[in-house]
Amino acid sequence: MDKTPSVAENQHPFWPQDLSIPNYVANDRSMAEILTFLFSVSGMLLVGTWALTGREVAGGRLTAARRLVLCWFTVCGFIHGVIEGWFSLYYPIIPSDQSFLSQLWKEYSKGDSRYVIADNFTVCMETVTAMLWGPLSVWTVLAFLYNRPNRFVLQLIVSLGQLYGAVLYFYTEHRDGYAHSQLGHPLYFWFYFVFMNTLWIVIPLLLIWDSWCQLSAAQSASDAAVAGGKTKEE
Repeated sequence: MDKTPSVAENQHPFWPQDLSIPNYVANDRSMAEILTFLFSVSGMLLVGTWALTGREVAGGRLTAARRLVLCWFTVCGFIHGVIEGWFSLYYPIIPSDQSFLSQLWKEYSKGDSRYVIADNFTVCMETVTAMLWGPLSVWTVLAFLYNRPNRFVLQLIVSLGQLYGAVLYFYTEHRDGYAHSQLGHPLYFWFYFVFMNTLWIVIPLLLIWDSWCQLSAAQSASDAAVAGGKTKEE
């Protein structure tokens, strides 16, 4: 992995400003390059999934709402499995590493410096996310495409895991007094830290409710069928 000479340990863009990061090397790629990559890949996955799900799949055609859900899980598979997977593997060297995904994490760390100091919570949370919610997100997409009976169970499990991780993510930083970001900064705090992570609260909540309704309806239909069978036997 490419290395360049490191800067003095306190010359960094992270908060708190007196944070010691001895091996930190400043990014040689711009914020625009990094964000363009992230949103371009996510956009291509959204467009590709939307096109794929527009065709007739097992069980018939999917509704527009269901297609959007599958677009969400496809992007989740990429972010959890690839981007967060990178962090879970290389967190010890990210401050000094100049690989593209390491630079992406250094850029994001301007909104949450816990990622450049390998904070215990972020390492554990991101490792679980990469190992479980990444592969399970892809499985969820396939389950809907092939009309598998476990599709809403998978949706529920992944969404609960995402919601739990996001709540802990915000709550642990709240207890630290938002010390790892420039509080109130329009880009680093409100966009990187608040907006991008709030998505993993709002959307999973909607999908948990959707799964609840679908599974409850299925159980009600099963109960009615059992009750109808008993009545006939009598």
